[in-house]
Amino acid sequence: MKINHNFDNLVPNYLFADIAKRTNAYIAANPDKKVIKLGIGDVTLPLAPVVVDALKKGADELGVKETFKGYPDYEGYAFLREAISGYYASFGVTVDKDEILVNDGAKSDTANIGDIFGTENTVVVTDPVYPVYVDSNIMAGREIVIAPSTAENGFCAMPDESVKADIIYLCSPNNPTGAAYSREQLKAWVDYANKNDAIILYDAAYEAFITDDCPRSIFAIEGARTCAIEFCSLSKTAGFTGTRCGYTVIPRELERDGHNIYKLWYRREATKFNGVSYPVQCAAAAVFSEEGQRQIRENLEYYKENARIIASALDELGIYYTGGKNSPYIWLKCPNGMGSWEFFDYLLENAQVVGTPGEGFGECGRGYFRLTSFGDRDNTIEAVERIRKLLGRS
Repeated sequence: MKINHNFDNLVPNYLFADIAKRTNAYIAANPDKKVIKLGIGDVTLPLAPVVVDALKKGADELGVKETFKGYPDYEGYAFLREAISGYYASFGVTVDKDEILVNDGAKSDTANIGDIFGTENTVVVTDPVYPVYVDSNIMAGREIVIAPSTAENGFCAMPDESVKADIIYLCSPNNPTGAAYSREQLKAWVDYANKNDAIILYDAAYEAFITDDCPRSIFAIEGARTCAIEFCSLSKTAGFTGTRCGYTVIPRELERDGHNIYKLWYRREATKFNGVSYPVQCAAAAVFSEEGQRQIRENLEYYKENARIIASALDELGIYYTGGKNSPYIWLKCPNGMGSWEFFDYLLENAQVVGTPGEGFGECGRGYFRLTSFGDRDNTIEAVERIRKLLGRS
């Protein structure tokens, strides 16, 4: 018996496991200190009331014979897919309900989509990068090529015409850097993908945070329907980090190597995935109702204000950063030439604030650090004051 030795090429621990280990060790050694966590991108506000009501109603219906539901449709219930289609239309993008497949979160599909692609394909990822894109392709044994995102290009890596890509991962607004691609920049990627017969795997998990004219979907770009798959999640949009629901959009006309991509993915899902529960899909549909949109916008504004509070302090301190606008993340340059993990330890030990070391997201993240705006407001204000006092005198 042989195991998949591609796992030997992974870093020993997932980034956030290392963070948790260091943080827990500090807390155990310093039980009198209040540690504030602005690291992992988990939400803190509760689900919107209209979502909770729909979740309860869906659960109640499962307790009545006439409304009981068994296995859901693999692609998701039509009522949710219609609601998502209407949501796209609200910002001017046409996506048919029969191009939408409901999932248990974007993380699953961005990792699992590789099942339908050959292992000989070359994968391009921007760096810094969400670790799942890299790790899932290392597990499959694919060649990975880095597209550097740096301060020089505003942390928006652009295509390299000398590289022949087959699969391209893009995330905008980006995790971890918070940078968002402009329409012109995305058009360059779309043109590059079509020219190379590649497919863009576009993670739009943070599209609801966009406040300017940056595209909220890759399908707002001409030509994207022949080269792109889009993944989105309700985790950050509506607080579903524990409830688990998202969706993937595959244009019906998207084909490669003589195969229809939607049909391939549907076949994969029918084999390996039994869908999202009925109550959760009811809750997700409520997100896209008029009242649902009103209520979740209140939560989004709460997180956006947290981001403004953090960004304002960095402005005062003269620290370079991206994000804080169009994104719940603030990506800052570590002060005084510190390394990412060095700054992690410095901040934890001297301010009792936890963030995420940038080098955990790739080589281009060395010397950078990510803070999240998903914390409690009072804790965010307190953490910012601690940072301001610490770095203001350093």
